[in-house]
Amino acid sequence: MNRSSPTSGLLFALVSASLYGFNIVYARMASFAGASGSAIVVYRVFLMLVLVGIVAAVARSSLKAAREERSTLLLLGVATAFVGICYLSSVAYIPVTVAAVVFYTFPILIVLASPFVEGTRLTPSLLSVVAVATLGVGLVVGPAFGDLDWRGLALAFGASIATAIQFFAAARCRRTGVMAKTFWIHVLVLPTAALISLAAGQLAPPSSLAAAPFAVAMTIGGYIFGFVLQFLALGRITAVAAGIIYCTEPVVAAVSSALILDEVLSPLQIAGGTLVLGAIMANVVLEQRRSKDAPLVPIAD
Repeated sequence: MNRSSPTSGLLFALVSASLYGFNIVYARMASFAGASGSAIVVYRVFLMLVLVGIVAAVARSSLKAAREERSTLLLLGVATAFVGICYLSSVAYIPVTVAAVVFYTFPILIVLASPFVEGTRLTPSLLSVVAVATLGVGLVVGPAFGDLDWRGLALAFGASIATAIQFFAAARCRRTGVMAKTFWIHVLVLPTAALISLAAGQLAPPSSLAAAPFAVAMTIGGYIFGFVLQFLALGRITAVAAGIIYCTEPVVAAVSSALILDEVLSPLQIAGGTLVLGAIMANVVLEQRRSKDAPLVPIAD
């Protein structure tokens, strides 16, 4: 058993958010080639289960979930399935940057819900950080709004709600190890994602992913590493702190879109990215101050 480290949690969240930022850009590239978002979700979940099983067998790591956290894991599995399917599917209808700004309403949802879920006190400093981060995200992706498809907007907002639920649930699931947590969440995600894909008529055979092998590989790889780091982070910091850190993702997505998809970044978007980074640094300072007054909590590896 190790003691929780808010600093390492913030670092894990930052790297995870960056990987997710790359992930959504390549998901859009894959959709251009005909690989549906829901199909990618199903097959990446299957791959994740295989990899976790192999690593657990080699490391002789237990995949047992803590009894008192099984209901939380069930909620995590369902929420994770909806996050992946809704967000990756949204970019088939709307640009990456638009999907990002709608999706990134989830830090606001987390902060507003935290007094009821976690008993967090909404201090003026915390609200200020959230306001600056939200303004920055809006500046980064706001200029991209144009002809919008309501299906893409609905999917992106559905992913936002599911992500807020996921963050709160993950922050409460600290006794189950990350390996076991990852395995059981994806055991639940696989049938959920498959059923949703079948209902939407988008569950294509694995051969469909060969239409864009590099983009699909980058999408799946970014998800796998980003997911593991996300849950390492959420075992060490609060959902509110993580939500603010994850505002890095749309900045990375916007920059990646400019470099990979030739989307142009305006000076206003660059200014927005600077605001987001400033808010993240302010949140790191606030989190370190809070951790000095809080007892360290044992967590499972």
